[in-house]
Amino acid sequence: MTRMLAHKYINSGWLEPVVRGLYRRPDPDATREDWRLVVRSLQHIMDYSSVVGGRTALELHGLAHYLPMRGEQLIHLYGDRHPTWLKRLDDAARYRLHSTKLFDDSANEETTDVHSPVGSLKCSTPERAILELLDELPRHESVHIVDTAFEGLASARPRRLEKLLASCTSIKVKRLFFVLADKHGHAWRRHLSPERFDLGSGPRALFEKGQFHPRYGVSVPPELMPHREDENGA
Repeated sequence: MTRMLAHKYINSGWLEPVVRGLYRRPDPDATREDWRLVVRSLQHIMDYSSVVGGRTALELHGLAHYLPMRGEQLIHLYGDRHPTWLKRLDDAARYRLHSTKLFDDSANEETTDVHSPVGSLKCSTPERAILELLDELPRHESVHIVDTAFEGLASARPRRLEKLLASCTSIKVKRLFFVLADKHGHAWRRHLSPERFDLGSGPRALFEKGQFHPRYGVSVPPELMPHREDENGA
């Protein structure tokens, strides 16, 4: 679009500027800071592969009441590529951009639609989002956040979890998943056998001053260690 044409469209009210060189159609129900409008444009107009995932996806799936409140909501986007103009937005710091390397190609279509007030957003399923959230440990998320998120996964689908765990490329994530799955004991846990997945070999130290889990060989904070009577459980 030429600068003259863009100026004409802006004057007519058909477009409004976002940042230099980027325009959008006005939406009377959206504010300039409405991240849903940004993501909807990415997914449905510009055809980027960006998918809402991790903690943001869990919140959109209605699990926000399990997650402690904080300041400005961070928007976690997963995709093969992301537009450079996201970094030029006024609220660019709230967008956390991730690749899809946590999973191999067989699982990178495991998404579902979440309906928001400004349209339909492509979003990781809760089963995928919890694995994405685990990948943020220990540097970018807290154990408490992940632990409380697991409380909301009672209705997770074991077949979907099985597929995602099989395609997950992170030994850390898979081991931590079973640590927390054992702790919370949701009904779907009995359908998943850790022996069916590649959990690597040897101990993995993740948390400073953590203790090594007796079954999964990964260091975790004391609150994630099993009770003595549970150490030989399923």
